[in-house]
Amino acid sequence: MKKYDRITPEGTKDLLFQECAAQRKIVEMLRGTFEGKGYHEVITPGFEFYDVFSSNSMYFPQESMYKLIDHKGRLLAMRPDSTIPIARLTATKLKGHTLPIRLYYAQRIYRQQPELRGRSNEIMQMGIELVGLSTFESDIEILTAGMEALTSCCTDDFRIELGHIGIYKLLMDHLNTTSEQKETIHSLIASKNYAGLSDILEDFHGSQTVEILKELPKLFGGREALGKARKLFNGYDEKLLEMLSYLERIFQGLMDLRLDKVMIDFGLVHQAEYYSSLIFRGYISSAGEPVLSGGRYDELFKDFGESLPATGFGINVDQLASGLLKCSEPAKGNRPAESLDGQPRNNLRIALTKGRLENSIVELFDEMGYDTGNLKDKGRKLLLSIPDQNMDVVLAKAADVITYVEHGVCDVGVVGKDTIVESGGTFYEVLDLGFGKCRFALAVPKGSEFYSGYRTKRIATKYPKVASTYFESKGMDVEVIKIEGSVELAPLLSLADGIVDIVETGTTLKENGLEVIEEIRNVSARLIVNVASMKLKKAEIDGLISEIQDKVGR
Repeated sequence: MKKYDRITPEGTKDLLFQECAAQRKIVEMLRGTFEGKGYHEVITPGFEFYDVFSSNSMYFPQESMYKLIDHKGRLLAMRPDSTIPIARLTATKLKGHTLPIRLYYAQRIYRQQPELRGRSNEIMQMGIELVGLSTFESDIEILTAGMEALTSCCTDDFRIELGHIGIYKLLMDHLNTTSEQKETIHSLIASKNYAGLSDILEDFHGSQTVEILKELPKLFGGREALGKARKLFNGYDEKLLEMLSYLERIFQGLMDLRLDKVMIDFGLVHQAEYYSSLIFRGYISSAGEPVLSGGRYDELFKDFGESLPATGFGINVDQLASGLLKCSEPAKGNRPAESLDGQPRNNLRIALTKGRLENSIVELFDEMGYDTGNLKDKGRKLLLSIPDQNMDVVLAKAADVITYVEHGVCDVGVVGKDTIVESGGTFYEVLDLGFGKCRFALAVPKGSEFYSGYRTKRIATKYPKVASTYFESKGMDVEVIKIEGSVELAPLLSLADGIVDIVETGTTLKENGLEVIEEIRNVSARLIVNVASMKLKKAEIDGLISEIQDKVGR
């Protein structure tokens, strides 16, 4: 039997020397900030009864949690979040305590992350919870603490974005949707998928609700975003205008305190069932994902028999420690975080899918007046520059484009929708470029009766996730076999009854005796953007999007 006694489980790692020192330094700085504001430390168990996290709200899906069984057969879960256990602790151990209660924590959380995506399953997290207050002053206190925490641990190169989950919830209450449609709309708004959101909302009768939802993910930026929202919301539900007014008040309150590294994002809708009103996230330049996340969760305590308002945030200590190490490293040649001349990278970096999409985007850049000489005469180089645009270009395989953008080493990427659907990831999908068009289709040997008989069918595909999801939606049990090369061979060799593949003209299918019997979905090239880059380099990215839109007409 194979032994795993010399390696660590996927998503975990050993910390040595400088890494330990950096993490300890971050923890000490945050601890000083929190205790200086009157917060007291608590520690909750590393594993809790699964029931703590399995309320009707289902804040964390069960597939994201590590589960155990104790000696009595009871189901346990490794702590995936610190706020929920602290709510349990406060509702039991601190029941009747004088309010408000100010608590902070420094402990690890455990979450199942997608395989081989470079995400940690074990995360060192610190944060604060303010329980028992639901005032403007308490929200300002939490936001101020978050900004001071980031300032104490890094440079001033950070941004805090504000949103109000109540706006999204109210709009969805006015829209007659199924739970599946609601989940899809939520996902499209969160990922700023403007084209996809517009498509799904076409199924609903035109109304102000639909028009507001279409614009919601586009409403982000500074004070101007608040002005656009007020015009858009005019004449709608008075409750919506009250929420907007409160967001305006919070924004102005931070400005009055000279805390100006703040922006607004009405498309900020993460964990909609968890939060109740004000929500926020924090970004730093050295991390491609949010390092701080929080908001108000006034309904959470009801799961533990109490009715207490509360707000707070959590900080990813590992990300801050990693950023601290990067800042302390001496310059070494051409590191990924640097530009082509070896200096700290301030320009945009765009990842292009090699091949036809690469050629199409180079043609588009030509039309936009960019100097594409380096891209056309690239030789074997994979990292190139567009000198007149202060832009670097990375040439990569499709799936790698998503990886580079998701991790923030590239700000923007061009990749096919087929790869996005199959690979997933966390990024903004901001534009359908309109080229690279094809479609996912189910094809079978010509003349065969695919849906007849009782035998479980076999499907060969390069896209197992797409194929599985498609047949699950039909309530059909199939056996999916992943093929890396020419999937058309599988039916010819009697390995499969049919294939799921992308089809452009259908010529290859016909030449191999196959025919399309169902089209699954259309795909095309998409422009994707790193979540942190969208906030920290908004002007540059907005400019690029606008230039491309002018040419592709979308």
